[in-house]
Amino acid sequence: MAQPKIPVDLILKNLAQDAEIAQQRMGKAADVLLSELDSDIAVTPYDVVYEQDRVKLKHYRPVTQKKIQTPLLMIYALINRETMLDLQPGRSVVENFLKEGVDVYMIDWGYPTRKDRFVGIDDHVNVYINDIVDFIREQNNVPKINIMGICMGGTFSVIFSALHPEKVQNLITTVTPTHFDVDTGLLNIWMRHVPVDQVVETFGNIPGDFLNFGFLLLNPARLMIDKYMGFFENIDNKNFVENFIRMEKWIFDSPDIPGETFREFIKDCYQQNLLIQSKMVVGGQRVDLKKLTMPLLNIYGKFDHLVPPEACEVLTSKVGSTDTEDICLNTGHIGIYVSSKCQKEFAPKIAGWLADRDMRPAPKAKRAGRTPSADTSRKPRPKTKTKKGVSRQPSRKGDGG
Repeated sequence: MAQPKIPVDLILKNLAQDAEIAQQRMGKAADVLLSELDSDIAVTPYDVVYEQDRVKLKHYRPVTQKKIQTPLLMIYALINRETMLDLQPGRSVVENFLKEGVDVYMIDWGYPTRKDRFVGIDDHVNVYINDIVDFIREQNNVPKINIMGICMGGTFSVIFSALHPEKVQNLITTVTPTHFDVDTGLLNIWMRHVPVDQVVETFGNIPGDFLNFGFLLLNPARLMIDKYMGFFENIDNKNFVENFIRMEKWIFDSPDIPGETFREFIKDCYQQNLLIQSKMVVGGQRVDLKKLTMPLLNIYGKFDHLVPPEACEVLTSKVGSTDTEDICLNTGHIGIYVSSKCQKEFAPKIAGWLADRDMRPAPKAKRAGRTPSADTSRKPRPKTKTKKGVSRQPSRKGDGG
């Protein structure tokens, strides 16, 4: 009877080697996890130069001579935190802008409380953003500033720039949804059928954890399985572990969204797609995209599952500006800001684009008679004082919770 040709000794030898390697990895992993980890985020130095209700304005300290005279205001989404743009040294959009000689301001939306329940899009655009833009203009003695919007903050930036074009020198939109009637993103499909009135009446402000869970369900295999498998595969790599913790800190630092803002955003944008049609009304004014006559740089990600390219790329064809550019990067929604590869081209491209247009007169509108002018139909609201002694205009909405 022939002997089986199974190399038992070789199999046992390989098992012993694998066990030894695994034991060594676990020992190193224990050393990594028990050591002092550098997981701080948003460490680039800044000063809070303006406060209004829960909202603060950060001004980042320059690291080199200013190369672009017009200051840049970055407007992040209400979902998650603006710290994504300053995740860590070496992977920081803010840091890279400062190196390029950009004068950087950033809005920190803070954490809404029950009294913010009735704060809507009008309050965010025509009060908070408008007052902050006026503050930056006054502090720098300039008639206009540059604005860069991110995701939902980009949508707010588009609305603001259409309503107040006389205050915006250049507009940059990044992963910014403006066309919501698309089927390539699961989020867009879901939002069309959300009973938004019932959700808002149930929660008041929409909990950040509730939104986070919904985002995880958009791609559960990658966001809830692959991610943590990758962590365990690299658990003995200190740099990987530190980067992983930084990202987790950002993901789960999720402020609530004011209920009325959520209601208006879902109804007007996701369910009726009014913005791209220039039919959206904010604060009694129609948001006419043809009034966007300033230069426009529109950047988005090819593999973005939250804001697909189809939701972004239509914007430049709807505005009044003759100076527009679309850039589609081979990355996703977050990778555009934290990927080391994207960092090499993202901030330098924007800085170069701004430098080419710095203090340049605005281009003519596509059609005659479309050049925007300051809106004087809105009566000025009474002035009060903020904690820092800065003049501001209070919200017109109620403070009920």
